[in-house]
Amino acid sequence: MDTIRSLRCFVRAVELGSLSAVAREEGTTQPTISKLMAGLERDLGVRLLERSTTSLQPTPQGRRFYQRALAVLAEYQDAVAEARGQTETPAGLIRLNAPAAFGQFRLNGLLAPFLAQYPQVDIELILDDRMVDLVKEGVDIAVRQGRQLPPDAIARLAGTSPRQLVAAPSYLKARGKPKQPQDLARHDYIRFAWLVDADLLTLHNGERTETVQTRGRYRVNHALAIRESLAAGGGIGLCPLWLVQDLLNDGALVRVLPAWHGQPQPLHLLSPSRRYQPLRARLLLDYLAAQIALLPGYNAS
Repeated sequence: MDTIRSLRCFVRAVELGSLSAVAREEGTTQPTISKLMAGLERDLGVRLLERSTTSLQPTPQGRRFYQRALAVLAEYQDAVAEARGQTETPAGLIRLNAPAAFGQFRLNGLLAPFLAQYPQVDIELILDDRMVDLVKEGVDIAVRQGRQLPPDAIARLAGTSPRQLVAAPSYLKARGKPKQPQDLARHDYIRFAWLVDADLLTLHNGERTETVQTRGRYRVNHALAIRESLAAGGGIGLCPLWLVQDLLNDGALVRVLPAWHGQPQPLHLLSPSRRYQPLRARLLLDYLAAQIALLPGYNAS
C-alpha cells in the first residue's frame, strides 16, 4: 500500500468531509479512494471514518490519528524538499486569496516581482470578498482586511490603514464643508452596501467619540466603485487610506473634518493552522508583509 498517499487522502477526507471531493483533487475515482481508506483502516486495525449516505466524519480514533498524520506528512515533505534541494530553490503552486478591490488595486502589482525572483513558483490569485475556509479550499495564504478573523488560522498583521472622511473639491464647493460631525447628516454619504447599521457613522477625535446618522442614495459593494464615485463628486465617504491616498496626494480628493477619523482597518495575512508550510509560501508571506507595509496609506505593523 502507498502509505504516504493513503495518509494524504485520509487528511483531505477529514478536511473536506467527502471521499468524492478527495477523488476529484487526486484525479481519480471515489471507489479508488474508498479502497485506500479501507486499506489504511485494515492495516491499523482501527476504524478512522464514519460513513453515511450524507456525511463523512472521523471517529474519535480518527480525529487523534488526523493530528499525527499531519505531523508525519510535514516531516515527509521536509525530507522531500531537502532531498530535492527545495530548501534553497522554492518551487510549486501557491494559492493566494484576497478581497476583490484590494487584490485588483494593490496586491496584483506586487506579485510580478516575486514571480520574477522565483521562476519555479506559480501563483494562483483568487479575488473573493467572502471569508474562505483555507483548509477546505486548499488556500495557502489569504489576505484579510478588518478585525474579524477565522479562529483556526494563523494571522500575521502586515499593516494598518487609517480611515478618513474624504470628498472631491467639486462636491464641497457645491454643498459646503462640514464643520462638525453632525453636519454630515445633511450631506450625501457614499458607503459600502450590505453592512449592518452602516448609516450610523462613528468617528473619533482623541478621547471624543461621536455617532452620526448619515444619509445617502448611493450604496455599492465594491471599494473601487466607491473610490470612483467620490472622485466624481458624488458625496462624502469614510475610506481606508490605501484606497484613496494617491487621490489625496494629487488633489482629486481632500480630507473632510481632518481632526476626526474612523476605526483603522488592519490587514492580516492568514495561513492554515497546519504545522508544515512549504518554503514557497513562507517566502511569499514574508515578501507580502514587507511590501504591504510600504504601500501608500499603510502604517507598518
